[in-house]
Amino acid sequence: MITSNPVGDWTWEVTPGAEGVRPVRAAETAIAVWNVLAAHELAIPKGRVNVSARAVGDRRDVLLAVDGVPLEPQPLSPETALSRAMAQVDSLEGDLLVGVRIECPGRWLESGVKHRVEKLFVVQVDIWKSSLLVVTLETYSDAWLTMDTRDREQPEVYAENAPRLATALEEISALFGAAPTPGDPNRHATPTETGFEDPMVEGFSYDDSWGTFEVAARSRLLRSRIPTSEDEYQEITDHPVRYFTIQRDEQTLGYIWASIGDEAAGYEPRTAAGESAFEAGAEWLLRLRAAHSQGLSALAALSWAAQSPPRPEIGLVVEDTPQEAPSLDALEELSGRY
Repeated sequence: MITSNPVGDWTWEVTPGAEGVRPVRAAETAIAVWNVLAAHELAIPKGRVNVSARAVGDRRDVLLAVDGVPLEPQPLSPETALSRAMAQVDSLEGDLLVGVRIECPGRWLESGVKHRVEKLFVVQVDIWKSSLLVVTLETYSDAWLTMDTRDREQPEVYAENAPRLATALEEISALFGAAPTPGDPNRHATPTETGFEDPMVEGFSYDDSWGTFEVAARSRLLRSRIPTSEDEYQEITDHPVRYFTIQRDEQTLGYIWASIGDEAAGYEPRTAAGESAFEAGAEWLLRLRAAHSQGLSALAALSWAAQSPPRPEIGLVVEDTPQEAPSLDALEELSGRY
């Protein structure tokens, strides 16, 4: 399953020499970690980089924020967007917290098939007052676990993916000359220096953590993009649902759905599609609201929204007629796994 919040994380702390460390070191370090991940297809083009600089005394004081910088083949060559951003940081004065964050598309394996995820890992590098460098690696997949985050055993998936993660962690540790500090146990899993504890032995903190927490987290992310309103359909249903697949440039972004048995309708973002799934989903939810304001039933709203004038930027309906899922949970499963 793919998540919008980390399944686990690992941290390395590097103390520079007395001469300190320049801001560009944050970018150099993040790229070095990216390259390790890329050697195992845990990072693939095209990554996106966010660069920030804040005053240490008041981290609300954002001195520079540059988001969505493309990770080019030679990202710190002169005149690349990232090198220009780091030059801006270098021109700042005072005690700074400099951050470089790379969202890494990557591939996980199942039965030899490679599945792309737009945010499989995140690399975060922070430099505190030029005197401490902290590297954090986060993962947003449970492919490294013996059981998935819906409590199902997955020995084949584990065998194909966990060694890739373990090797990457070992190679990143070799870069910094120290093993990582695993992140704290969380609602999904417990990280270790080489990957994760075995939930088949240790157990999970929560049953079906993906269904319990991730569905709600995705809904919050989606609805944070649109104004609040009471003029809309119910969000959940116990009945089967009909749905259309939404795609843009041959990538599935999500699924717009309506209940067969009551007045529920909504949109399930395909988590693996990343930010694009949520951006498009917000617009599809607004279409459903417009249908609700016209007094349409949920099923009528599904057809109306699908037949509305196309807007390619938010994706297009793939099917001529809706498909059917036995439950909303089954559709959520589809949207969260692949």
